[in-house]
Amino acid sequence: MKNHVSDPRALKRWLDLPALHDHEARLLMMDEFGDDYQQILTLSSPPIELLAGPNESWKLARLANESMKDLVDQYPDRFPAFVASLPMNNPDASLEELAYAIDELGAIGVQVFTNVNGIPLDDPRFEPIFAEMARRDLPVWMHPTRSAASADYPTEEKSQFEVWWALGWPYETSVAMSRLVFSGVMERCSGLKVITHHMGAMISFLEGRIRLGWSDQFGSRTHGSTAEAILGQLSKEPIEYFRSFYADTALSGSEIGTKCGLEFFGAEHVLFASDCPFDPEGGPMYIREMIRIIDNLDISDEERQLIYEGNLHRICGDRIRTGTESELLDRASRVA
Repeated sequence: MKNHVSDPRALKRWLDLPALHDHEARLLMMDEFGDDYQQILTLSSPPIELLAGPNESWKLARLANESMKDLVDQYPDRFPAFVASLPMNNPDASLEELAYAIDELGAIGVQVFTNVNGIPLDDPRFEPIFAEMARRDLPVWMHPTRSAASADYPTEEKSQFEVWWALGWPYETSVAMSRLVFSGVMERCSGLKVITHHMGAMISFLEGRIRLGWSDQFGSRTHGSTAEAILGQLSKEPIEYFRSFYADTALSGSEIGTKCGLEFFGAEHVLFASDCPFDPEGGPMYIREMIRIIDNLDISDEERQLIYEGNLHRICGDRIRTGTESELLDRASRVA
């Protein structure tokens, strides 16, 4: 898999977003949403494992995590917590960094991407990481990764028209979720909390295809005699594992997608997110749009509170600094 960091257009875009790498610009942008508005920090794409080999990637993860911790300490009223990054191309180092970031720095969870330089997340070498997060009862944030090098057709060398991003990222997320379900990772790592970016991608829209067209007819197309063994390792219907994922509201201001995802996952499994600052205004637009959409949903005040901050507090325990009851937590905010 080619490293999309080498594309100078991608680098230019990141540098043209001050709120991504300039914390003063970020704080100024946040003022629009009031004193109670807070952001949970996560590292921006690209994955660390695209930037350095397995012997060096842990150094970048350590730098990222300690830098986010510094921002949390410096601005606790604005950044009450952060999500740790891992050097996933070195699973042993990932376990060490996981422990350091959570136990020493106070991270509220870890972030992974939907593949590790082309290796699927259900590869056995990564299961100890998921098992450890399940043991700690803390969430795993999962962000899609895919570049223009993933061509749309075998006859082409590159994806055209940014299909790799607009459609490829939801596909990547849906595939990663499916692999974690059918490989048995979600079964073996009981209680694992995986928060999927962009409202669980394609899963809610394809609920019927998953529940009836796929799960109930699993093996009729390709697996044949091995299908029974695959399903035999699962104690629940596959669709129930998909419902056990969490989903965030970073949908680029899509009201239709928000309603669909909310109906599938339920208010108890949806968390507010905006994808700040990757919007046409460089930060505030997606926040503003997602607040408008959620405030206008035909749901109870209790469900709205769960989406805005209740669910995040619940699944992270007491690791987030306590704020006011009216706080709005945006947990998909990126730092360079």
